[in-house]
Amino acid sequence: MDRKDHWENVYQTKSPLEVSWYQREPEVSLALIDRAGIGPEDAIIDVGGGASVLVDRLLARGYHRISVLDVSAKAIAHAKARLADRARAVQWFESDVTQFRAPHRFQLWHDRAVFHFLTDPADRRAYVKAVNEGLEPGGHLIIATFAIGGPTKCSGLDICQYDAARMGAELGPGFELQEEVGETHATPAGKEQRFIFLRYRRYTSDMG
Repeated sequence: MDRKDHWENVYQTKSPLEVSWYQREPEVSLALIDRAGIGPEDAIIDVGGGASVLVDRLLARGYHRISVLDVSAKAIAHAKARLADRARAVQWFESDVTQFRAPHRFQLWHDRAVFHFLTDPADRRAYVKAVNEGLEPGGHLIIATFAIGGPTKCSGLDICQYDAARMGAELGPGFELQEEVGETHATPAGKEQRFIFLRYRRYTSDMG
């Protein structure tokens, strides 16, 4: 089963409220967005946003240049149904992030729990290429993955664990780490998962 088929099957067989990564409130993401100084006029993309409620919270705060990318059409359909008329204010992309080519640049690239599924180095390189093409110089990258000591599998798939050093090695020299935040995520089933959130700023030039 390829990546798209896997995630379509997940959202076909489970409610978005039942998946292990479900959050009622994306508190850490919102706090990091605030501290990055991202304003309502800035273009934001939520990678793997699918059925996440981050888009709801951003719309409620007055952000109006929001994009959501997900490989699963069913995940996007869940979000559109939940948002109803507000879904028309969002730009939706159904794509594997490793094949995504942004139609314009963003001031914020947000990813909670996509990158750690990329166990193939070629996929990670393709992801970083997409970030470099899609993120404005001086823009912010917020990326959250399973932390060292966290789960080794999710949704039946192997994952990679990260800390700031490992993530920095993957991203390369174009990004400056601004902050890192640990989170213990409680799944709907009551299990605890260790996450790390990392916020980077993309250098405005090769010299930083």
